[in-house]
Parts: sequence; C-alpha cells; structure tokens
Amino acid sequence: AEACDHRLAERYPAGGHERARAEARLAEELRVIRHLGLSGFFILHRDLLELAREVAAEVRGTDTVRSTLPPGRGRGSSVASIVCYLTGLSHIDPLQNELHLGRFLNEELTALPDIDLDFPRDIREVLIPRVHERYGHEHSALVAAFATYQVKSTVRDFAKALGLPPGETEKLARTVDPWVPGNDIEADVAELGAIRADSKDSASMPNPSRSPRWRALVLLARAAAGLPRHQSQHPGGMVIATKPLIDLCPIQPAAMEGRQMVQWDKDSCGDAGFLKIDVLGLGMLSAIERCVEEIARTRNERIDLSRIDFADKEVYDQIQEAETMGVFQIESRAQMQMLKRTKPESLDDLTVQVALVRPGPILGGAVHPYIERKKALRSDPTYRVPYEHPSLEPVLKDTLGAIVFQDQVIQVAMAFAGFSAGEAEGLRRAMSRKRSEAAMRSYEENFVRGAVERGVEPPIAQRVYDQIVGFSGFGFPKSHSAAFGLLAYQSTWLRVHYGPEFLCALMNEQPMGFYPADALVHEAQRRGIEVRPPCVLRAGAECHVEEDDAVRVGLGYVNGVREAEVKALVAERGVHPYRSYRSIADLAARSGASAGTLERLAWAGACDALVEGPGEGRRRQALWLLGVAAPGVPVGSGGFGIRAKSSPAGTQLALPLDLHDAPSLRGLDAWDRLLADYGSTGVTIHEHPLELMRPTLPAGALTSAELETARHGRPVTVAGLVVARQRPATAKGVTFMLLEDEHGTLNLIVPPPVHDRCRLAVRGEALVIADGRLERREGVINVLVHDVRRLERADLPRAEVRHIEPRRMWSSESGEVISGTPGASAADLAAAMPAANSFGRGRR
Repeated sequence: AEACDHRLAERYPAGGHERARAEARLAEELRVIRHLGLSGFFILHRDLLELAREVAAEVRGTDTVRSTLPPGRGRGSSVASIVCYLTGLSHIDPLQNELHLGRFLNEELTALPDIDLDFPRDIREVLIPRVHERYGHEHSALVAAFATYQVKSTVRDFAKALGLPPGETEKLARTVDPWVPGNDIEADVAELGAIRADSKDSASMPNPSRSPRWRALVLLARAAAGLPRHQSQHPGGMVIATKPLIDLCPIQPAAMEGRQMVQWDKDSCGDAGFLKIDVLGLGMLSAIERCVEEIARTRNERIDLSRIDFADKEVYDQIQEAETMGVFQIESRAQMQMLKRTKPESLDDLTVQVALVRPGPILGGAVHPYIERKKALRSDPTYRVPYEHPSLEPVLKDTLGAIVFQDQVIQVAMAFAGFSAGEAEGLRRAMSRKRSEAAMRSYEENFVRGAVERGVEPPIAQRVYDQIVGFSGFGFPKSHSAAFGLLAYQSTWLRVHYGPEFLCALMNEQPMGFYPADALVHEAQRRGIEVRPPCVLRAGAECHVEEDDAVRVGLGYVNGVREAEVKALVAERGVHPYRSYRSIADLAARSGASAGTLERLAWAGACDALVEGPGEGRRRQALWLLGVAAPGVPVGSGGFGIRAKSSPAGTQLALPLDLHDAPSLRGLDAWDRLLADYGSTGVTIHEHPLELMRPTLPAGALTSAELETARHGRPVTVAGLVVARQRPATAKGVTFMLLEDEHGTLNLIVPPPVHDRCRLAVRGEALVIADGRLERREGVINVLVHDVRRLERADLPRAEVRHIEPRRMWSSESGEVISGTPGASAADLAAAMPAANSFGRGRR
C-alpha cells in the first residue's frame, strides 16, 4: 500500500481530473487483495520485478540507451489492475483505457490470479537462474509441458521405428494434412502409393498402399493421436513454494544447467495450489530494444518510446494501407486484410484490432458487425449503433455493439443478466474450458432468467446468450489487447521512421513473428532499403546498419558457421584496422576459422572482396583459393552436410597449381547465385525466384502488382513462393496461402474440394502456380483458386536450373574443372533453400 500511495502521487497528481477515480479504484483493489489474502502474492511479483531490474542493469549496462527502458512489460488480465500499474508490473493506465478488473480480481476468486510478465530474450535467460538463486533451488522450479503426438511427428517417429524408407517418410510428413482429425493418414499413404506406381522406381520399391509396414503406420498413427510424446519446458512458468518442492511433487533437472523442473504442467500446478509466476520471453520486445540501440549508434538519437507521438498520421496511414510486415500482432495475412476495412485511427482502435482476429470474436459473429458499423460511422458520424438492449450500450460501446473482449462476456453477464462478478467469471471459465453440458445448461437458465427479471424479452435474452456462447473460443481480455496494441503501434512507428534499423533488429532476432527473414528483406527492398551481403571485411557477426543507411547482413547469418569463430574473425580484423584481411591466404592464416566456416563464408559471397575478377566468378575463385592457400583445408570439407570424397578430412589437396595460377572458373549465373544464397544464408538480396521464372510462365500470368488493377471476377493465373499457409479451425476447411513474387504478396483462397484435389501442392510445395478468379472487396484482393500445382518444368519449358555445390568444382578422377551439375529441374530451388521449405510448412 505504501508503494502504491507513493506512485499514486506521481501518476495521478493532486487536483488532476483522474485523481479521485484513481484513489477510489486503488482503495477498492487493496480491499479485495486484503480480503483474499493476496498481499504476499503481489509483494512477491514486485520483488521479481526488482530482481529483473538488477538483471537488466547487468545485461544492458548502466549507461546505454537501453538502460532507461523498463526490464519488462505486463500482459494479460493483470494489466487492468491499478495496483500492478503503480508497482511497475504493468505499463498501461487502467483508468485511461477503461479496463475492467473483474477478469483479473474479484471477491469470489477461487484460484490465484495470473500476472504475466514479458521480458526481452537476453534478460529472461539470465533472470530464470537468478530466480532459482533468489528463492533457493529447493523452493523454485520451472513448470513442465507435455507435447502430444500430432500427425507430422507421428509419421516421422513411427515410420522410423518400423524401418520405413527415410525419403518416403519425409515426403509423407511434409505433405500430410496437419489438420486431419485423429491422425488419419490412410488417404495420404494411398496417394504416396499412386505416385510411386507412376515413378521409375516402382519395380524396385514396394507400393506403400499395399505394404504391411505402411498399413501398420496408418493404424499406429490413429492410436497415437493425442498421446504424450515427450516432456518439455513451459515457455515461462515457474513455481515457488515455502516448503522444499521435493516433498510436494516430483522434480527433475532441466535441460539447461542450473535449472530444475517439476514434472507437472501448469494446470496441475494450479490445481495443487502452487504459486506460479510467468517469466515470458517476447521476441518483439528484444527487437525493439535492439532497434533503439541501433538508432542511437547510427544516428546518435535517444528514442523514448513512451513519449512518441501516438497520433502520428503517417503511422496510421501505413496501418490503414496494411503496410505492416514485421510489425507486432497486425502483420498476418488475416490482420492485413482486416486493416484495410477497419482503418484504425487511434490506440483504442488498435486495441480492438488486436483482439478482433481471434477464434472468439470470429465464432461469436462479432467481426462483420464491427466492420460494417465502423464503415457506417466513417461515412455518417451521426450513425446510431444498434444494441440488442439498452443495458448493453455502456458495456459494448467501444466495440460498436459486438462482443470482442473476454471482459465483455463478464460485463454482459453482470449488466444484462444480473450475475455477480464471481458468477460471470465462472460462466466465462465454463465456456472456455468446455465444462459439462449440465453445467452449461444451468448457466444458460440462470442467464436467461436473470435477463427476463430485468425486463428483457426472452428471445432477446436467448440471442445474447447465444452470442456469448459463440465467443467461447479463444479471445483476449481488453487489458491484454491494450498492452499488445501499444506495442503494435510502437513497432509500426519504428518501421515508418527508422526502417533500416527496424529491419536490422528483426533480422537479428529471428526466428520471430509471421515472416522469415527472406520475406522481410524483399519487402524492405521494395520500400527502397538497400540490403548488402555478408562480407568478411565489413560485416560484423550480426546484421548492422552502415553509414549510408544500408543494412549489412551479418556473418552469423551464414548457415553452419560457428558463432565463436565468426566473432574471433571480426575481432582479429579490428586489431588491424588499416590492413584488415588482405587476401584469402591472410584470412585463412589469421582468422582462426575452421575449414567448414571458411568454405561456408566463401560460398555465401562473404569472401568476394578478397578476390579479383568479375563478380559472378568470385565465389568459386574464393573457394579455390581456400583449398590452395590454407594448409590443412580440404576443398569441400566444410560442405552442406555432404562429406567430401576427394580427400581424407584434414589433408591438403595436391593441386598442380600455384596460388596465383588459379584456373578460370565458370561464373555463377543468376540461378546459381540464387541457389547459393538460399543454401548458405536462407536469404537472397539479388533477383527474386519469380523474376527469373517470369519469362517462362504461361502467357497472361499476372504479377501481384498487376492484380491491383485487374477487374473483379476475371479469371487469373498467378505464381509465387509460398510464404505461409493456414487452415484455421474457424474457416470451415478453407486453406489460405500467402504467395510472394518479385513485386509483393498475393492471397490465395483454397476451398476444401480444391485442397483435397491439389493437396500435395497446397501443403508441401514451396513454388506454386494457381488458376482462379479475382475477388476484390474494399481494397482487399484475393484469388479464389480452382487449381494449384507445383511450379515445374511443365510450366517452365525453357528454364535451365542447375544445382551447384562447391565441392563439385574439381574432379579428382580426371583432374579437370567441371562447370556444375546440369539437368536439374526448377524444383532444385526448393531443395537448396531451407527458407523455402519452411515457407512451405507455414509459419503459424
């Protein structure tokens, strides 16, 4: 109470218009806390926050731009508490944002409330072991989680146990429907058998659809559905006890040294009455801190995100145009399409926006009424929002009569049906946890009866209850949406005003968000941000912004390099600022990097600056010189998972050439370079794959830019790289695919019949071509497809794509330089790019 009173004077000065409300709200919360005996609970969380401040000072330093930032941020229902706001556990003013407390704290509470805290990743990793030290290893532990068998893991695990061919197993795992109920893969195995029957290997390999072991896989997959697969660690849950945990529950060492874990999940810990704290990591918080730090380094500006303009027109213009790739929470395909229709104009609008694209509002029928009423208000400010009953207007005014937030379920039950706060919270919990039909029937009867007693017509009471039941899917409390909406705005503000630094921060914090680094880079290039390749003379271990605002890809982005070696390479370069590395031989001699690291750097183009000659031939020249100049470095020894066959590991090739007499090697053409980029970094800053394929696509195939002006309803053919595919439970079997071409992104809507007919391409291909009909509505463009197929030689009759490997440049048998491996298909692009493979599986 003393801490709250002290901060109250700072947050709500005497004489201010909110002071009286704040005092009343604080007094009420403190009364409830004392009534429930939760004072120690809040003191513990405040102590945790102070511990986080100490850790943040160690991690960030005391005199850096990050040092002024709070160690973390609150999320979830606790953000509605003024006690949390005054003690630093929340950064959102609950009075200004009109946040309802009942979801977090009420007198009829039967379980401990949740206070969720988000921390940047680097702070969280130090904080968790520090919690063990503060409260004792005997009294604190991480919470377990139990992963269950889903269809892909089932296929991989049981096929391996049955001794099935790895190649066929992986093909099945990549194409099986991840949303299939009960892990039923019989149709997929049959289709795999049909493909095998048509292949040249059909005579030598058994048909999966008739093999006893494949049939056993089908049966085992069904039986294993939903069973526990392995125990893992909860993302941030920890329990703290006054007694030794070993006396209360089973514990075990965690995977990381210095940590231990209880063998119960969060629900079991809650049922047992353990005090649980949530120490969560949030990638966007880390990215924002990196961005602020990079801005200070490159522009000498110190950004305080709590004091930026929250009514910046340029920011809202970008949001309304759905220019939000990389932005927190509002970057997904569904959110982008919604933004063009809702057109947020304030933080309050963003709070609603964050919560809108969730199963609860969608199944509850809130989305379209909200959009239509928002549109009506924009065209006619005098428009009257309709409400089912006058008592609902104060509760649903901010969401235009639609139930969007979890809190509103509680508020509607209280205002409309006369429920107490505890009864309303019980109704919400019963719906979200799918309690028994008898319990739900009892709540329904009480709800309708309570509404009728308050003068509501029975049909209206039933209709409102049905809306609440429809909301029973996952939804956000308003407090959580307010916290995330603020972060969405702040990240958009950084994207708009400090684009290079924001991109750099996102790349350094991968994996995070909806898009892989490759898609983020392409979008940034379309906005005019220059991105440069890794370079042993100019790049650091991580990505950074150069003096002319170009983003330099870090050496650590190269797949398979060792972090310690890359940092040592950069540090050694800094020791000699006036001569740096002068040649490939100098790099090999001084950097201390292993053969594998040097080869991977060369194949990524990072050594091009040390080689003379045409740019397209420098990667191969660098690889050649590494094999000649570096003692003990065999060419190809560091390869991409393929062992060199030309010499034993650790020996020098007996090359008949002097260092300065390197042969004239064939340069990399655009396809070779594309394959090398994707194979080494997963990112290409040169031509987009579709730019190279465009001349050979069917006549009339449209780009994403041409779709902008194409008429509604016309037939179209489009092609692209799959960035994401989703099949939400709320979409009645419809699959959504997001493609990228050289001009931007485009959306495909795949109806269930098309999905079933073209499922191998829809599920597993990285590059696809689709035929369909263009649909245009309120600035949102989709292609409703009737056919999707793999982008292959049938569609690219003149494409000549070669799969190039660094170790194939020299033939030990003939002693001749070979030019590559011709004859491969366009599908080799997908094989060479792990980024494309991850696109094919989808990101969320």
